[in-house]
Amino acid sequence: MRELTPVDQLLGQLDSGLRAAFGPPPSGTRPSPAEQLEETALDEDQRRLAAGLMRINHTGEVCAQALYAGQAATARSEQVRDQMAEAAREEEDHLAWCAERLDELASRPSLFNPLWYAGSFSIGAAAGFAGDPWSLGFVEATERQVEAHLEEHLDRLPRQDERSRAIVARMKEDEARHAQMALDHGAHILPAPVQRLMSLTANVMKAVAYRL
Repeated sequence: MRELTPVDQLLGQLDSGLRAAFGPPPSGTRPSPAEQLEETALDEDQRRLAAGLMRINHTGEVCAQALYAGQAATARSEQVRDQMAEAAREEEDHLAWCAERLDELASRPSLFNPLWYAGSFSIGAAAGFAGDPWSLGFVEATERQVEAHLEEHLDRLPRQDERSRAIVARMKEDEARHAQMALDHGAHILPAPVQRLMSLTANVMKAVAYRL
């Protein structure tokens, strides 16, 4: 079997992106944290709130796939590329869990997922071109921000929606581990203005994805 060239790897990442943005939900490699929990009755306002928050989380996982793909495509070292691929596989589980929960809530993913994917891939690739320490720093900052918004979602989700809450709690644990992984492998902490810009961009995405 021939060794994959950079072009082969890039095409593979683009294929994964098209599947994440347009294709059916992935099956995931780990069972959903909600698998053993009973569905509970939600009134219409509670269902709409839960669906909106899980749509944000689903879009966040589409963006995560794109970010990791872009960073893996431009990573300087094989070790960092492998770390990005491993984290992306766990994010695929998150994507599958969120897609399944949206379906259970009689809702759908964001209509703008292809746009979110394209923008996130470009940002990830740019971070990779800046060098592995900065790319890992981008992972650390992104995952810390995701961890914070998942904590916010745990506060906002209806208490009786145990299935959504279990998914969000497990995702929060994984994101914290990804952030620590980046630090352990030499991440440079991003400047505060960059982190504020990332937060502003994420807030725009969340506002749009909650409704559309």
